[in-house]
Parts: sequence; structure tokens; C-alpha cells
Amino acid sequence: SEDAFVLWHALHRRPSLKAGEYLFERDASAIDIHSRLSRGDVYYHTVVIPEGFNMFDIAKAIEDAGLGSAEDFLKVATTDTGLIADIAPQATSLEGYLFPNTYNFTRTQSMHDMAAEMVKEFRLRANELGLIQSGPAQPGTTAQDIPAVVTLASIIEKETAVPDERPEVAGVYENRLERRIPLQADPCVIYAEQLQGTYTGALHHADMQFDSPYNTYHHAGLPPGPIANPGKSSLQAAMHPAQST
Repeated sequence: SEDAFVLWHALHRRPSLKAGEYLFERDASAIDIHSRLSRGDVYYHTVVIPEGFNMFDIAKAIEDAGLGSAEDFLKVATTDTGLIADIAPQATSLEGYLFPNTYNFTRTQSMHDMAAEMVKEFRLRANELGLIQSGPAQPGTTAQDIPAVVTLASIIEKETAVPDERPEVAGVYENRLERRIPLQADPCVIYAEQLQGTYTGALHHADMQFDSPYNTYHHAGLPPGPIANPGKSSLQAAMHPAQST
């Protein structure tokens, strides 16, 4: 009854009703509904971000969860770089800093809010690893080191899903970086094509000729930025690669 609800609210104005999306799985009385709206017991959409998802994958996960369009999330991911300006001042997107985890978002949260929560989680985990510090900077880790570590970690993440293999993969790439020879990482070429919107779902020999600074067959050194969002073990491997010859 609309009248009953309005009357009950008139008599119980505090606390005020909270805007949001609510899920009712069974019939509820006006009093029950008023109580839930007063508590702000809103419905949360669960978004699972596995390790190795890039911003395109995350955007699709956000859209699949019914929280908005993938295009809107990508717009935030490629423009709201102020969220990481202190640790990656040259970053052109949030790629690499949207930490893989299971998140619960509400429909009233903006795309910026969701991205900010993922970046906050990255900062927390990176702080646990000693990659970034919440206090004064420590010797050996500077703001310039962080993007390189995250970029290498993202390549390691895409190269192997086996945690025990990651330090070895990191060691191989570290040697190539020191010798200034191309990394020759297929996932980087795939990402280059994803950025251009030309990836077809499979990598062919001709793709190795793709003209992009992310093509690590043509360009020595690390690509311009991360190609995915690494988890904790890949970040740790990038920070502590195994000795390799």
C-alpha cells in the first residue's frame, strides 16, 4: 500500500531513506520495505577480476555485471590517470594498477569509484610487497621503478599461470633487458592489436610485424606500459627474479 508506506514514513522520518538498488526475493510489508530502505541494505553486484585481466576484460566484466557499459569504464581507465600520478606519472591509462580481486559494487557507484577501488587495492598489495611505501620513500624503490616492475609483472602474468614458474620467467626477461635484446613476448603483440582493435583472437606469424611500441619482437626493452593487471605473485617475481643464464 502506497498510502501505508507514506504514512509510516511520515511517522518515522529518521533515519532517512537511502537511495539505491534493492533486491526483494519475497513479498514484504510496507514496514519491512521502509526498514530496509532506512538501513541502506542495497543490492551489491559481484565482479570477479582474475589475475591477468586487462582493462578490456575488466570493462566487459563490469558490463556483464549490469553496472554500466564497457565503453564508459574504458573511458575512465584511459583518462583518470590522476589516480596513479604519484606512482606512475607517465602512465596513459590505469592498466596494470586495477588489482585483480573479487569486488562488490552497487549501481549507484560511478565508473570512477569502481576504478578507484581497484587502484586502492593495488596500493594495499604493493605496499605489503614493499613496492610502494605509505610513509617516506626507502632507498632502492623510487617512483620511476614502480612502472617498470608493474610492466614486467604484467608480461609475466600473461606468460604463465603457474606461480612457481614466474620467478624463472622473470629471470629470463631480466637477462634480455640487461643484454638489450628484444623480449619477444607474444602477449605484448596481442595487447598492441587489442589497443588498435584489430586482434582476431589468435596470433599469427604476420602479426609479429605489427607496427607498435608494444611489439617486443621489433623493440628492445619493456613496452611503454603494462599489458594486463598482475597479481601479487607476479609482482613479487618481477621484484625478485630468479638468477638465470
